[in-house]
Amino acid sequence: MELQKWVDKGYDLLIDFGPKVLAAIIIWIIGSLIIKSILKATRKLMTKREYDESLKKFLLNLLGWILKIILIVIVLGTVGIETTSFAAILAAAGLAVGLALQGSLANFAGGVLLMIFKPIKIGDLIEAQGEIGVVKEIEIFTTKLTGLSNREIIIPNAALSNGNIINYSTEGTRRVDLVFGVGYDSDIKKAKDVFNTVLASHPLILKDPVPTIAVSELADSSINFVVRPWCNADDYWTVYFDVTEQTKEALDTAGIEIPYPHTVEIQKKG
Repeated sequence: MELQKWVDKGYDLLIDFGPKVLAAIIIWIIGSLIIKSILKATRKLMTKREYDESLKKFLLNLLGWILKIILIVIVLGTVGIETTSFAAILAAAGLAVGLALQGSLANFAGGVLLMIFKPIKIGDLIEAQGEIGVVKEIEIFTTKLTGLSNREIIIPNAALSNGNIINYSTEGTRRVDLVFGVGYDSDIKKAKDVFNTVLASHPLILKDPVPTIAVSELADSSINFVVRPWCNADDYWTVYFDVTEQTKEALDTAGIEIPYPHTVEIQKKG
């Protein structure tokens, strides 16, 4: 008799919950297949758009967990378990984590933006947040630069993505801006010929665009010329230093004076 009672209860449970459990299993199988399809399509899209590998892996894992949590909530609701409290707990936990990691999340969001829109890439020479360096690594939370004196510079991605970035490598070429002063007794045309000769003889200076040589200022003690050749971005400092040195030597050879400040001392006999 007792056995029959338990059999009846089991039968009733099977009748009541069997269809729900079966529906939940079907939903789980179909949902898992849909999640796999979504992740596969997302991976193809990210690969096509050349997302950074670390960002791709992180976003796919994040998307996978979000979709699985949604699927679990749906399955529990199908079985008949109240999911309102469960969703509220998840929301509260998410809010608490968000508040605790506010700064880190801002850096994470900045890293995602940098990796998606790619204003910079590894190997670029950039100026940002008062620092100049070559991009060494773009991580989720920070970006590492190698400074001009071989320093490692670490910039939070929130500051980097929200601030101004000067990318010297994007266009492939750079203009070298130099200023040279000659004495007022100097022949302007002769000085220009000297500058042109120096620029024309340097193998790293580009012929197109044509360098600019012009009088920019009649200063207190000198006539100042702007000398602006173009070169490949990687050759910038070589051209800068070479042209500075070679111009000084060429002006000396041509007998053109480069003025420098003089101090005049006047003594009054008493």
